[in-house]
Amino acid sequence: MTDLDLLRLERCLDRLLDLPAGAPGATIGVARDGRILAHRSAGLASVELGVPIGPGTNFRIASVSKQFTCAAILLLAREGRLAPSDPIRRHLPQLPAILDSITLDHLMRNTSGLRDMLELNRLGGVDLGTPLAEEELDASIARQSTLNFPPGTRYLYCNSGFRLLGQVVERLSGQSLAAFLETRFFTPLGMTRTRHTPSVATPIPNLATGYLPEGGGFVRATQGFPLGGEGGLVSCVEDLMLWADAMAKGALGHLAAELEALVPFPNGEPGRYARGLQADAWRGLDTVSHGGLWPGYKTAYLRIPAKGLTVVAIANNAALDPAAFANAAAAAALAGDADLLAEPPAIDRASMVGTWLCEEDGLSLDFGEDGVARMHGVPYALAPTADGRLAALRGSFPFIAAPPRDGVLEVEFDAGRRRNFRRASTVPAPMLDGNWSCPELATRWHIEGGSVQAAGPVRTAVAPWRVEALTPRNLRVHIPSSLFPAWADVVVSEDGRALTVNAGRARGLVFERA
Repeated sequence: MTDLDLLRLERCLDRLLDLPAGAPGATIGVARDGRILAHRSAGLASVELGVPIGPGTNFRIASVSKQFTCAAILLLAREGRLAPSDPIRRHLPQLPAILDSITLDHLMRNTSGLRDMLELNRLGGVDLGTPLAEEELDASIARQSTLNFPPGTRYLYCNSGFRLLGQVVERLSGQSLAAFLETRFFTPLGMTRTRHTPSVATPIPNLATGYLPEGGGFVRATQGFPLGGEGGLVSCVEDLMLWADAMAKGALGHLAAELEALVPFPNGEPGRYARGLQADAWRGLDTVSHGGLWPGYKTAYLRIPAKGLTVVAIANNAALDPAAFANAAAAAALAGDADLLAEPPAIDRASMVGTWLCEEDGLSLDFGEDGVARMHGVPYALAPTADGRLAALRGSFPFIAAPPRDGVLEVEFDAGRRRNFRRASTVPAPMLDGNWSCPELATRWHIEGGSVQAAGPVRTAVAPWRVEALTPRNLRVHIPSSLFPAWADVVVSEDGRALTVNAGRARGLVFERA
């Protein structure tokens, strides 16, 4: 890049980080072929103390941690201590028998069918800010007697699997996951500011505080869950660039190729989630990426291997979108590159705005006027595709929607599954008053007058949840969350004696009348 190319890139980052004074902020770094091209920061690491974000600021990177857990598993495989095809119960025999056919590779690829422990606890009234013990998280996994789907047949993101993978690393290595990652990866690669932190209460030097927007200002995000192989790393832009450089240069042998290897689904549809990393195509270029989301923190890790390019964007302001920052920074770094295709033309989204329901699967979604789609409350920023559809920018959510035809909105999910959604609106809720119980959650829902009071194994929800009906048999139960306003889709059985609950990462949970 010429000096003027670098100047344009730096000004692009400055424009992205043009944030209000006194607010928490973000940092963005761009590296190419082993050289840091630009690293810009803006906003406050601590609003209370007025400490600015700078090159030395650390952040919780949440799910960007997953590739490191997978790397640890692959290193143990290289040493002959395990094989990715091993059933998880070979190494963790205390797990329930329903997990017999789940392999380590299924867990690394999010194709296990195992339900997400964060979702299971949310349905029992426990949000991420609630203090929780390691044993309570493990118990939520161990109670499962059914799966989302047969292992290997589909994709659904699952934090439970990476927690179990971290436990396998600890059992086979005889070290804590923190010690293993430190000795095998962080120290050899010079990642001196990266560490695994199981307890969110552990003081971390130069750690930015995470903030949530509220009432025109910001409040400190609360975090109560312990962290394992699913998301326990604290890191920074520079250390993640060191990791990306090691992957590009083969400093750890063929580890990058093993992490990025894809396998198709049994029906022949391509899989896009590798091992702790998402593989996608963006404007004609193959990318390897992952996002991280934790109360008050967002991370985007993006590599474009063919161009030797790495972009890392991290925020301690939940109102910001590091994934959009990373794409914009990559476009600026590759400006003028003939291989970078023009963005597909914009799509008129007006016909998509509103609430839609797929009765076949018991799922609903919203399209907002802001151009964002939401399922179970999870927001999906959308971008046009070359074939005239809209796809989720965050790769962990397989979601591609076409503008509606004849009142039908077609959405493509994982493994090529396409479902038809039709417009829905609120109707009077059916009479469901009484107690309902779900053994797999060890939870009781008391329904009365259009609200749900959840009592799970850890606590009773602080306040009742609102029930909204889209048809007499299709409901939404609105559940407060520190990440986003969430909901669970609920299908009432024909005889009115059972409720089937479908949440973002936990499907087919059944509540029966007590």
